Parts: sequence; structure tokens; C-alpha cells
Amino acid sequence: MTHRRTHWLKPPGPVAPGLKIGLLGGSFNPAHDGHLHVSEVALKRLGLDHVWWLVTPQNPLKPAIGMAPQRERLAFAADKFEQHPRIVVVDVETALGTRYTVDTLAALKRRFPQVHFVWLMGTDNLKGFRRWKRWAEIAARVPIAVVMRPGTILAPLQAKAMQRFACARRDRASLSQLALAKPPCLVVLDGPRSTASATAIRQGLTRDEALVRIIPA
Repeated sequence: MTHRRTHWLKPPGPVAPGLKIGLLGGSFNPAHDGHLHVSEVALKRLGLDHVWWLVTPQNPLKPAIGMAPQRERLAFAADKFEQHPRIVVVDVETALGTRYTVDTLAALKRRFPQVHFVWLMGTDNLKGFRRWKRWAEIAARVPIAVVMRPGTILAPLQAKAMQRFACARRDRASLSQLALAKPPCLVVLDGPRSTASATAIRQGLTRDEALVRIIPA
């Protein structure tokens, strides 16, 4: 089914031969400044043209309980962050009928063979990357850039993916060519770190909602 759907997938944003596009996948439950931080670091350091936010219908590694409906997550992300001229919020997995990142990447590369994709993630996701379906195949398909997040300073040292696929150290000039590098290639981008997280936001909302119910109007 995915092969048949690939040909009909409408480009979710600007697409042209040679463009360098970062792919940031996740639940975005909800989208927050941490996602924006990862995107802006990658845009600047890697010389990307755009970043696509791939809002998944349901992360296979996360419980459905507490997960807002996808249409709400898409709408919130687009409303709050798509005013950024180089960020595009997309729902390609529903269109493609894919569930796992490895299959989504394969479909996107078939559909847009002249685009140079880079998979983006924070170090908080790097810690669990080996639990992703066929994670080594993901690394073999596209270069991966990992942006440092607070509290995960040891993740690049401990992650199996980093131990297996880490690129040679790159200077600023060569980082801008990462999208053109032959995978597997995994690099870590450090700098100022955002403390925002979807879990903290959801927990804060839960506390606020509880107070609303307790405190009389």
C-alpha cells in the first residue's frame, strides 16, 4: 500500500532538487520551544533549507493514554510555530500509511529522490534510539544530527548508535555539508540548551486543571 501511496504524496512544503531538509519526528504532545530549538540549531549549524515536523499519529513506543488526538496536535503545532518561515508541520505518515520511522524515511526518499534529508533528534531521544524498529537501517538511510538537551550530557557517550555510527569530528564548515554526507553518519550539535519538554508541559496543565476544579470562581 505504501508503495502505491508514495507517488501520490503531495509535497508538504517547498521541494526542489538539491534542497537540504531536516526531518523532526515525534508526537508533539504538545509542540513546544524545545522542538523549535532543535529545529533552529539544525537550520543554522547544518545549513538546512527547511525542517519538516512529522507529527506521528501514534508513537509505537508511547502509550495512547494521555495522547491528544493527532488533529489537535497538528493544529496546535501549526498555529504556534508554523509562522517560522522555514518550519513546515506535516502529517505524512497518515498519507503514506506508515507507522515506523524506517518505513516513513524509505517512502520519503522514494518520493523525493533529489532532496537531501537529515534526521533530527534531541539527545533525550538518542538514549532510546536502539529501541526503534530497525534503528540501524534508519542510520544507514540518512545522516542523523542530534541536538544536546539538558540532563542528557552522557547520552552521546552511552548511546549504542553513537558508538557504532559517530562521524569523525567536523568543523563548522563541514557541518553545513552533513546533508550531502553518505550515511551512516551521526553527529552531535552542542550549544545553548532548551529546557522545554512536552512531559513537563502536560504535567503543568494537569496541575493547573486540578487547581481550577479546586479553587472556587
